This record gives sequence, structure tokens and C-alpha cells, in this order.
Amino acid sequence: MSGERATLGYDFQERVARVHLAAPKANILDRAMIADLGRICDALEGRRDLVAIVVGTQGPNFSFGASVEEHLPGQIEAVLAELHALLGRFLELPAPTIAAIRGSCLGGGLELALVCDLLLAEEGAALGQPEIRLGVFPPAASALLPVRVGAGPASELILTGSAWSGTRAAETGLVNRTTPDGTLEEALSTWLANDFLDRSPAALAQAVRATRWVLRKALAEELPSLERQYVDELMLEPDAVEGIRAFLEKRPPRWQRGGLEG
Repeated sequence: MSGERATLGYDFQERVARVHLAAPKANILDRAMIADLGRICDALEGRRDLVAIVVGTQGPNFSFGASVEEHLPGQIEAVLAELHALLGRFLELPAPTIAAIRGSCLGGGLELALVCDLLLAEEGAALGQPEIRLGVFPPAASALLPVRVGAGPASELILTGSAWSGTRAAETGLVNRTTPDGTLEEALSTWLANDFLDRSPAALAQAVRATRWVLRKALAEELPSLERQYVDELMLEPDAVEGIRAFLEKRPPRWQRGGLEG
């Protein structure tokens, strides 16, 4: 359907669902994209015949992240609630989820990948949480990254705003498998054929319920307080609004704290 920002299709005799972020080149995870992904979750939740659900992309990048425009006061409260609800829904999908990553996978895009069971990335992909550069922090990644890679690597991504290549992300355990640039689809097809297509959908559904408990726990126990911290504390700081406005106005931010202007 024209105008959709995320689409759903099926491969391998409908045993594999293919979710495509379909707003290239940036695939911004805005409220419209979140709504489309929610409708896709509606369509997948009742399926009991799937052996895998692949989250991939149209275009050269997985996602540049959330919509910066929607992170201003008056919108951010609803946006965070909708995004975090979507992440929880991904942890209830009935088959293993695989994030297939090429290009940039940043901010909210990486948070979406973090709730997938497995990550496959091209070696030259860029995975990161750049929010600190805008004067904010990523609540969902703050809950999920320590679970996936440990406190030290998680702090590096969140506190520096740097991005890891697919190769570096694999070294930390964030990415399960890498493939040379330009070979993502071939590597994905091989992985599906070798490890998923001949498996029992019922067994896989039970296995992902068993292995997702630690991510569910992080979302249930840690994310609500992080979301409140973001909305009730961070967004009262002038620097948070200044960083977002500076990004939108394409200028350096003028921070109020620390004795130096950015």
C-alpha cells in the first residue's frame, strides 16, 4: 500500500516473515513507522507456522533512528510510550526474530534491533546510540544494552555517542554474525536454510519464550523508571531542548552547563 513505512511479506513457502523498513534512505522510526510496525505485529502474533521473522530494510541503511522533530516537549511523552510499547510487542512475537543490518543502525533503530533475538550485520555497518550528541540519552538502549553486551561496552556506546562497525559489534557480542558488505541477503538466506527452515515452529516458539526472559525483565523492571527520568527530569533541562533544536537548525549546540559552549 502506498505510503506505508514498514511492510510485511513472506519467503520460503510462507515459513519466514520479512518485515521491511520501507522509508529509505533513512528509515526514520517516527510515529507513522511505529504504527506500521504495530500493525505488522498484529498480523504476526497469531501465526504458528513461522520459523523466523526477519527485520530488514529497503535502501542502503537499516535506520537513522527516531524522528528528532518528535523529541521536542509536547511530543516526546507519547513517542517514547509508543516506541517502548512496540519494543515489548517484538518480544512477544511467535518466532525467532533476526535483525538484518546494513548501513547505519542508530538510535531508535538500534533499539529495535536490540529486541530482536539475533543480529546479522554487514562488516561495514555502523551501529550506535548518538543521542548524547543531542543532549539526551536512549532509555530503551540503557536498559537493553547492558544485558546484551555488559555494562562497560554499553556505557561506551551511550556515553560517547560513537558507532561500532559490524565487525566491532561482533567482537562485543552485540552482533551474532557478520558478512562482507553487499552480501547481506546471501548470508541471511544461508543462515535461514542451515538453521531455521527445517526446525519445528512449535519448538522455536517455545525456545524464544525461554530465551527472551532477560530482555523482558529489563523492559519491565528498568525501562519504566528510565522513561520517567527522561520525561520528568531530562526534558526539564534547557540543554536537552537546545541540543534537539540545534540539530534541527543545523548549528552547534550552546550548552548551558560545564562552563563551555558547544
